[in-house]
Amino acid sequence: MAVELITRYAEEFLAEGALESISGEAEQAGALVADGEGEGSAFLGWRDLPCGYDRGEFDDILRTARKIIADTDVLIVIGVGGSYLGARAVVEFVHSQHYNALPKKTPDIYFAGNSLSPDALNELLTLCDGKRVSLIVISKSGTTTEPAIAFRIFRKYMLERYTPQEAAGRIYITTDREKGTLRRLAVQEGYKTFVVPEDIGGRYSVLTAVGLLPIAAAGVDICALMQGAVDACAAYREPCFEANPCLRYAALRNLFYRTGKSVEMFVSYEPSFAMMNEWLKQLFGESEGKDGKGLFPASAIYSTDNHSLGQFVQEGSPILFETVVLFDKPKTDIVMGVEEDDGDELNYLAGVEMSQINYKAFQGTVLAHNTGKVPNVVLRLDRKDEYNLGWLIYFFEKACAVSGYILGVNPFDQPGVEQYKKNMFALLGKPGYEASKRELEKKLGL
Repeated sequence: MAVELITRYAEEFLAEGALESISGEAEQAGALVADGEGEGSAFLGWRDLPCGYDRGEFDDILRTARKIIADTDVLIVIGVGGSYLGARAVVEFVHSQHYNALPKKTPDIYFAGNSLSPDALNELLTLCDGKRVSLIVISKSGTTTEPAIAFRIFRKYMLERYTPQEAAGRIYITTDREKGTLRRLAVQEGYKTFVVPEDIGGRYSVLTAVGLLPIAAAGVDICALMQGAVDACAAYREPCFEANPCLRYAALRNLFYRTGKSVEMFVSYEPSFAMMNEWLKQLFGESEGKDGKGLFPASAIYSTDNHSLGQFVQEGSPILFETVVLFDKPKTDIVMGVEEDDGDELNYLAGVEMSQINYKAFQGTVLAHNTGKVPNVVLRLDRKDEYNLGWLIYFFEKACAVSGYILGVNPFDQPGVEQYKKNMFALLGKPGYEASKRELEKKLGL
C-alpha cells in the first residue's frame, strides 16, 4: 500500500485492548460508507469517483489545461473553501510553495475569492498588468459572497482588457450542471463550463473538475494523481478492521478524543505540505465539528515549528496528539560537505544527505513528544509525487467519513458555516434581512 500506518508511537498511550474494543464500531462505520446507509449519504459521490469518473470530462479538462498553458501567463482561480484549497494544496505539494517564482512552462497561478480583503484583491490585479490572463471561477451557486465579489471585479477587468469574445475564451466556469447564477451567465456569455457534482461536497471535491482543472493547468500529472486514488479506492474497500488502515486511523482518532484529547495536529517535515495541512483542517474540521463534538484540527511544519509551537507541544496542556505525514524520498537531495575551519561545527555531517538529517529530526521529535506524553500517529509514503498524493487524498477522505460516523455526526453537512453569512448579509443591508439588521446592530451597540 502507498500509505503505511505506523502506530508504535501512539499505542503506549492507549489502554490495553482499546483498539480491539473499538474495531466493531469502525467496521460498522465503514459499512455505512460502503453501503450508503449513513446520514448524509446523498453526498457520497467521492467514494467511487476514482473508479468511475467521467473520462470524457477528464479528457476535456486535459484539453482545456493545454489551452490555458499555451495562451496564459497568469491564471486566477476564484473560489473559497473546498473550491480552492485542494487545488492549491496539490499544486504546492507537487511543485513548490515557490511555484510562481520558479522557471516553468506553465502559467503563474494565484487564488482569489477566498477573503474579503481589498488589499489582497488589488495586489492580484496589479500582478496581472501586462500579462495574458485567464480566470477559472468555481462556485456551485455563483452567489457565495467572497468568490462572487472577486469574479465581479475580475470580470470587469477582463472586459476592459479584451473584447467580449476574447474574454469569453479566457473565462472558465465550474458550477452546477443545470442551475444557478454562474450557469446562466456562462450560457449567456459562451464561457467554457465544467460541473460541480451534485453528490460531492466542496471539501471532498479536489479530484473532480473543481480541483483537476487548475491542477492540470499547473502541469501536474492528473493521470497519475487519479491512478493513486483509483488504487486507494480499491484497497480501502476492505471491510476488515485489521486489514484496513483507513478504519484503524479513524478508530485511533476517536480513541484519543474519548481519552480527553481535543486537538489533532497535522504535521509534515516538508514545507510544501503546508497547504495540504490547510485542506486537512477543512476536511476534518467541517466534517466533524458539530453537535458539540469533534477534534480541533491544527497543523505544523517541522522542524520549523519546533522553534515556535514545540514548547507548547512538549510541555503545554496535554490536549493534543499528532498525525505525521512522512515521505521516504525527496525529489532532490543535498550532500553535506566539509569546511576547513568548521566554524559552524557541522563537519561531523560530512557526506550525509540532507534528507537523512530531516529524518533524524523526525525521529528526535517524535521521541521527544512521546516523552512529553503526546501520541504520534505516522502515515508513511514512499515519495512526494502525484501517484502517492492521489492515494493519500483518498485515504484521508475515506478515513474522515468513517471517523465522522464513529463520532456520531453527519460528516457531509456544515450547518454552522451559514450563520456568519446571514449576519454579514444583514449588516450589509441585503434586502430581506431588515429585522436581523436591527437586532444585530443593537447587539453591536450601533
